[in-house]
Amino acid sequence: MVNIRSAKIEDATALLAIYKPYVENTAITFEYDVPTVEEFAERIQNTLEKYPYLVIERIADADGANGAAPEILGYCYAGVFKARAAYSHCVETSIYIKLGEHGKGYGRALYNELESALKKQGFLNAYACIASPKPGSTHLDNSSQKFHEHMGYSLVGTFHDCGYKFNQWFNMIWMEKMLGEHL
Repeated sequence: MVNIRSAKIEDATALLAIYKPYVENTAITFEYDVPTVEEFAERIQNTLEKYPYLVIERIADADGANGAAPEILGYCYAGVFKARAAYSHCVETSIYIKLGEHGKGYGRALYNELESALKKQGFLNAYACIASPKPGSTHLDNSSQKFHEHMGYSLVGTFHDCGYKFNQWFNMIWMEKMLGEHL
């Protein structure tokens, strides 16, 4: 059984353990160095001041009463799209699922909860900034783009050769999803 809840500062170590292999072994993030637990905790705290930050965790049984600690399987959050007031109804989204746990519906469940929370807060546009492989790219595939397409996002732009990691250039795409009506 899984549970989705708001992230806590105390989750920083577990969330960083999920994020670390993405930094070290993929171009999914263009971050070069793994942040410290303290830096990651500060990121969580700063995000929670205005935006949802969610984790999905596996609990061993339906009532959670077996004494086993829940295992965090992934997380997602929203953040500022652009700082100007005109963009106040827009957010940028991010999601990371623990390696080995992809394809089990955790990402969909997280994003569904995230979108629900964002709608309640009055956000109307969600954007995803995604590293995109070029022919011959290593350390990256297009699974993030496919996931976002599956979640109803559409491609709105490509920035060519804008991210450099692992001695190669990567494109970056922007995808968007309208969460509500623009009245």
